[in-house]
Amino acid sequence: MTRMTNFVVAAWLLGCGVAQAAGDIDQLQNIVQGQFRLLSEDVAAAFSYKPLAPATPLGLTGFDVGIALTGTALENEGILEAVTSGDAPSMLLVPKVQVIKGLPLGIDIGGSYVGVPGTKIRLWGAEIRWAILDGGIATPAIGLRGSVTRLDGVDQLDFGTRAVDVAISKGLAMATPYAGVGRVWATSTPLNVPGLSEEKFSMTKVFAGVGLKFLLLNLDFEVDKTGDAKSYGAKIGVRF
Repeated sequence: MTRMTNFVVAAWLLGCGVAQAAGDIDQLQNIVQGQFRLLSEDVAAAFSYKPLAPATPLGLTGFDVGIALTGTALENEGILEAVTSGDAPSMLLVPKVQVIKGLPLGIDIGGSYVGVPGTKIRLWGAEIRWAILDGGIATPAIGLRGSVTRLDGVDQLDFGTRAVDVAISKGLAMATPYAGVGRVWATSTPLNVPGLSEEKFSMTKVFAGVGLKFLLLNLDFEVDKTGDAKSYGAKIGVRF
């Protein structure tokens, strides 16, 4: 709870505009294969797709547009420090822009863009979600989502994730709590680094959050655990 409280305060103070980062990942030659696997797991937890939205479908005319900040408590910060040009933070803060658009038949599509300030690290994400149940006064919404992310700007690393999850949410006045579970598959390939080889692995993902709506203004807060690493997220935007 203390981590979450500190993160939410940091998100508001930073205005989702600045992130704490260790620097570019450009010294993979400093680690061995086992450390590369642990680094890849941390990167997967931090950079896999974070929904930051309830399962309720938006509908044909619906949009959800916001800026967000996610923070991942690194399990192996010493390894990250060894492969970057700066000091590794205990929590990696990453800002992003996220857009979700409603389509017919209970389908939503979305995308996100991450740029880590002070580095060349860029991350693209996309999702498609289908509402198994739309939800109503007496019933929850249930959604099935597929998502991908792709890392860019890192010369020594080719990295991407794929994920599926199922989420449930129920609107209660201005608040919509939600929770979900899924699986993340990651492929992490070192580029031109002797002694290191590709790692492919999967991790369980569980998450829970709440959306708060004040007219058009929308706030979302989310806690995520992918593998052993926990992430905390906050988003502010408009949803209609």
